[in-house]
Amino acid sequence: MSGEGGMHMLEELFYIHRKTIEDVPLKFKRYLHGEIDWNSFHVCITGYRGTGKTTMLLQYYAEKYNDVEKCLYMSADNVEVSAIGIFRIASEYFKFGGEAIIIDEIHKYPEWERELKNIIDTFKGKRVLVSGSSSLELKKGKADLSRRVAYYNLKELSFREYLELKEGLVFPVLSIDEILRHHVKISGELAKGRPILKYFRNYLATGAYPFIMEGESTYLSRLLNVIEKVIYEDIAVAGDMKQSNIPVLKKILWLIASSVPFQVNIDKMSRELGISKEYVYNYLEYLDRAGMINSIASEGRGYRLVRKPSKILMANSNILFAVNSSMMSESERGTVRETFFVSQTGNRFKTTLSDEGDFKVNDRYVFEIGGPGKDDSQIRGVEDSYIAADGIEVGFKNKIPLYLFGFLY
Repeated sequence: MSGEGGMHMLEELFYIHRKTIEDVPLKFKRYLHGEIDWNSFHVCITGYRGTGKTTMLLQYYAEKYNDVEKCLYMSADNVEVSAIGIFRIASEYFKFGGEAIIIDEIHKYPEWERELKNIIDTFKGKRVLVSGSSSLELKKGKADLSRRVAYYNLKELSFREYLELKEGLVFPVLSIDEILRHHVKISGELAKGRPILKYFRNYLATGAYPFIMEGESTYLSRLLNVIEKVIYEDIAVAGDMKQSNIPVLKKILWLIASSVPFQVNIDKMSRELGISKEYVYNYLEYLDRAGMINSIASEGRGYRLVRKPSKILMANSNILFAVNSSMMSESERGTVRETFFVSQTGNRFKTTLSDEGDFKVNDRYVFEIGGPGKDDSQIRGVEDSYIAADGIEVGFKNKIPLYLFGFLY
């Protein structure tokens, strides 16, 4: 490409870049922002749709560069970008003197693994930051990037993050030991003078994604839109699925959300859905990797053994409410509580089903999940056992407010 043609191409991309970075919120930062080694030359942030990957990359751009001539942002699903090609853009931009490029939604670019590898190998000393849907892991990349790229995965908002974003309340991340040892003191301070249980109820229904800031009235429809896109775009493409099979994924989600509690019976699911057992396993794996469900193995059976899960929950309580609105009723509360607990502990620790209680965390701590009246009869005498109770502001002895587990990240 001639110098003049290259400059014209970059001018177009600079314009798109400037339009994109307008109004990037700089105040609130996701938990992962402080955990990424931003000094790494090549970083990939994976994460489920709607969690804020783009915002995080743009925040870093604003802090570190804030100059389109030093760092260029592009989205791989932009028509202009896909027409020119990411390698060609990188080549022209680095020739121009650029130091870094940010490629958002890279999983939407055909043969992204090969071109990304070529960019990294060709332009040594230049920085490449990318983001992609978690379900891009479904595609077995032909090129091995794991040795070249530092990978980080962004989860949904924790309850702690929700409080900061929605209510302006800033609290530190708590370790599991702090929660278990000092929960009475911590919960006493958190609940003092504020309706913490009301905030928690709001979070369970409409608080797991940053787009809550765009309005509660549109939140549910936006979340349903996210679910549709994950199924019809991410999973269908990554799993190379026939169009006629895609509605089965929705049926599986509805089956899990509407059966309380959901018992994993692959034979029964195969009959009800009219597909082979192998397809049931594959589809459950797709949904798990795409961040729609959490597959939980039994104690001693390894971690997230998706091929033979003993229990399946929705990835978070918001998805549960979106797929099955009757979850708002008190009778379904048990599933909501368990879904929340696993969504928060599973991001940080190995979480399995427990032979003695409901769940075991890090092969050590046993938890029984329940409402305010839950007693310890099921776990009495079990070492390192606790009750995570919904509907209480402050705990007592081994009975801990459920909402405190939303402060782990």
